[in-house]
Amino acid sequence: MPEIATATPQMLRRVNAASVLAVIRSSNAVTVSELMEATGLTRATTISVCVDLMARGWIRELENQRDFGTYQKGRPARRFELDESAGCVLGIDVGVLKTTVVVADLRGNTTGRASKPFRAQEIEAQERIRVISETALLALEAAGVPPEKVLAVTVGLAAPVDRDGNILVSQPFWSLFDVGLKKALHDLHGWAVLLENDANLAALGECWRGAGSGVQDLAVLLAGERFGAGLVESGRLLHGSRGGAGEMAYLDMVEGVGSADGLAALARLWATEALAGESKTTLRTAGTREITAQHVFAAAALGDKVALGILDRLSDRLARVVSTMAIMLNPELVVIGGAVADSASVLLEPTARKLAAYTATPPRLAASPLGDAIVGIGAVRHALDHVEKNSLDLDLRRV
Repeated sequence: MPEIATATPQMLRRVNAASVLAVIRSSNAVTVSELMEATGLTRATTISVCVDLMARGWIRELENQRDFGTYQKGRPARRFELDESAGCVLGIDVGVLKTTVVVADLRGNTTGRASKPFRAQEIEAQERIRVISETALLALEAAGVPPEKVLAVTVGLAAPVDRDGNILVSQPFWSLFDVGLKKALHDLHGWAVLLENDANLAALGECWRGAGSGVQDLAVLLAGERFGAGLVESGRLLHGSRGGAGEMAYLDMVEGVGSADGLAALARLWATEALAGESKTTLRTAGTREITAQHVFAAAALGDKVALGILDRLSDRLARVVSTMAIMLNPELVVIGGAVADSASVLLEPTARKLAAYTATPPRLAASPLGDAIVGIGAVRHALDHVEKNSLDLDLRRV
């Protein structure tokens, strides 16, 4: 028989502290009585735990309830709330051409942000690390927060990352991100760094603050330059054995698709092909050397026939891609995310109509309201999850 661990006083104090902190974290101001009701602890134990959490720096006690407006007679109730400024987290989105860093307090409110481009797509590891580190410090400066306050950092990468935070580097493109970032940022700043796939973080962000809120089975499809998906099944993020869940190289073998090229890349390609011919189109007067997906969507909105034809092709391509996910995973919802989310909203209705021809289980479609911030928002959520899970082991480094 397996040994049953004996509950020691230290273990009980830790369990009680975690329970009280979880209630305070999910609430605004709470009284001792409300904490007792939520946790089942006695008044004396609840107060003792709150005093300990204040000493650790996690919570603060508020003014008496007269100022709160609900005190009538007798002794005012003691009220506590999370000290959201006791620390912060960083969400870092590392792309091929630039990096963006978001600073958030312990309630997930954004307090600072910074972006910086890389000099080129293929640069030395040390240069990429330097740019990411500098961008993080700029974001912290914008937030008015010293680096010592950072409790966790999550970095989103356009490469498969397994459950242990290891990057799969079997493809040359993925190896661009295997620069030893976790160790480098820890050595430079002392930060706890977590790595995660960008589409997975997009799914976390969408479930937290986007169109996927309250949905247990969904896919978030990053659809800009290349298709990639973050998958959530029964509320659980899927990674696969080596972090490859949601990778879409299989589209190379799907009839009518043929590649993992995303909506922005295809719109640009098909518009360029149209301009090489003699078709009459307002795209010829876009005013720039390179046509973008935004030009195509704008021209279509004005009734341009060439642009409308491209949108029809895009909706068919999107329907085929979504149908493969519907057949394999049967999600309730597929969210189109990333930089093309705003423009791609016009594709939802024609795509939904075409889905019925490709799958017997078509999901609902939605465009993400988070835009190109989706990965950073998911990275913040991921870092907050780490902080919340390990709160009682973290040093707040109060300065």
